[in-house]
Amino acid sequence: MPTRTANARYEGLGREGQGYLSTQSGVLADQRYGFGTRFGDEKGTNPEELLAAAHAGCFTMALAFGLEKAGHGTGTLETKGAVSIEQVDGGFAITRSALTLTGKVDGLDEAGFRRFAEEAKAGCPLSKVLNCEIMLDVQYG
Repeated sequence: MPTRTANARYEGLGREGQGYLSTQSGVLADQRYGFGTRFGDEKGTNPEELLAAAHAGCFTMALAFGLEKAGHGTGTLETKGAVSIEQVDGGFAITRSALTLTGKVDGLDEAGFRRFAEEAKAGCPLSKVLNCEIMLDVQYG
């Protein structure tokens, strides 16, 4: 199995410093991040946004593969990820990753859809590595 890599570089320190993120694939190349993009509204990215995208993508793929394995061939899945960072014990911690799933799968009722979604939430590799509350809201139809 492949190992994926990314690089983070920070020039300067603290609030005045400026960071840059790059990924092995090149999708991110010196993408700007720092205090203003993480805790304010400055243009750029931040670790929580990237984690939200990664968790939503991992969960959605796990669900799609689980549905296919069970014999379901057509449907639509869309997941929004929202990662919360809060001050905890004098520092910061990621306290929640909330997934909001909207979808419909041909030949599957809402109860079955919810069951597959819960299995994907528990089985997704990123869900397994996160040490925070993971919430799932399912919208069927």
